[in-house]
Amino acid sequence: MPTYTYKAITKQGLIVKNKVEIQSRQTLVRALKDNNLIPIDIEQVSYRSNVRKKQKKNVTNMQEIMKNVNTTQIGKNAQKTMTTKEKINTYLAQTQKITSRDLVVFTQNFYLLKKADFNNVHALKTLIEGTENVSLRGIIEDILAGVESGENMYTTMEYYSDVFPYIYVNMIKVGELSGSLTNSLQQAVEYLDDTEKLKKKIKGILIPNIVQFVLLLGLLIVGSLIAIPTIQDIFDELGTQETLPEITVWFSNFIRGSMEMWYIPLMIIAGIVGAIVAYVHTPKGKYNFHYFKYKMPIFGKLIFSLDFSRLMKAMLLNLKNGMRIQEALEVSKNVVNNYVMLSIIETSINNILVGSSWIEPFEKSGLCSYMTLEMLKVGMQTNLAEMMEKLVEYMQIDIDNLLAKITKALPQVMYVIVGAVLIFVVLVVLVPCIQVYMGNFLFSAYGV
Repeated sequence: MPTYTYKAITKQGLIVKNKVEIQSRQTLVRALKDNNLIPIDIEQVSYRSNVRKKQKKNVTNMQEIMKNVNTTQIGKNAQKTMTTKEKINTYLAQTQKITSRDLVVFTQNFYLLKKADFNNVHALKTLIEGTENVSLRGIIEDILAGVESGENMYTTMEYYSDVFPYIYVNMIKVGELSGSLTNSLQQAVEYLDDTEKLKKKIKGILIPNIVQFVLLLGLLIVGSLIAIPTIQDIFDELGTQETLPEITVWFSNFIRGSMEMWYIPLMIIAGIVGAIVAYVHTPKGKYNFHYFKYKMPIFGKLIFSLDFSRLMKAMLLNLKNGMRIQEALEVSKNVVNNYVMLSIIETSINNILVGSSWIEPFEKSGLCSYMTLEMLKVGMQTNLAEMMEKLVEYMQIDIDNLLAKITKALPQVMYVIVGAVLIFVVLVVLVPCIQVYMGNFLFSAYGV
């Protein structure tokens, strides 16, 4: 069993050093973190050799010292002696967040190194040196430790589900199991870039309209609570026969009643939300919710196309590396996490086992387009891998067209919603204010 020397920091800021025998560097890192220790440096003690090496002059052999000295107890009793740099690094390690941009840069650089024929160990070591984010650097060191101990990278990434998305991890898994990690990294880069671009587009459309909606709603509520009662008081004092619009009176009473009995609507809303969340967490509820994602207005077709495209890309990698269709489906299925798609894939695998068509479940689902199904059927009769390449290209064009349609239609939908609220504001608040401004109520008040 290999021996490691480590230096770590406790929560109190004390530096702890020790020498241990443990299965791997990765196991040691996890053990330290489980004991609330932040690793600073870990080195493997070289195995003894029959050839005695000549010791360098003026160089302290720390490995020889650490073989015979356990400084754990000394570290516990010592005063805090951290340098300024160690304090900064410790603080950053505990507080620095890993952004989506950090993950994109890491994946892009990893892809470029693999494309330059770097092996995984060499590539990860290079990335560690070039990573500025302290938290991400620690995770990459953990991944490197796992690779050095003979594990696949995705097995370590699964421990960091808050950093690496589920689909991302399974893309790496497909690449490692199929021997096409470089291609998988390229797909992962495209996945992260496309996701980020889509988020920015949708945010650019939604945020301004949501701000307008909230401001109008605030104006509606404030006007109903302040302006409307004030106008009603003026009418009452002057004894005019003018009255507020019925919709204004109704909405004003509704708002005041809601404010007085605020806990009732709050309990109703909380109950509805709680019931929906509880239902969605059941197997049937989650399946129905995932089916709704594929059928929902505006975004449904895009979500399905993205999932189906990722599945085809993963299968293409596996088929090119000699896997059978059944194995390719089995390895590739986890690049999506939608229950509906997973159930279709499982049915496809079962069909293969009983000698039926694996394309049939996709056809019966009613979610795939006629074009994609025909391309798969033709591919089964000719060359499936070659046809899948063309299918992936076609689906990318289709996804781009869907994105263009969504970015064109979404603003129109938001304008309709905001416009409806604006009309309601005019009817409830502005019409009474215009009545006061015009002064017609004074003629009625004085019997004119």
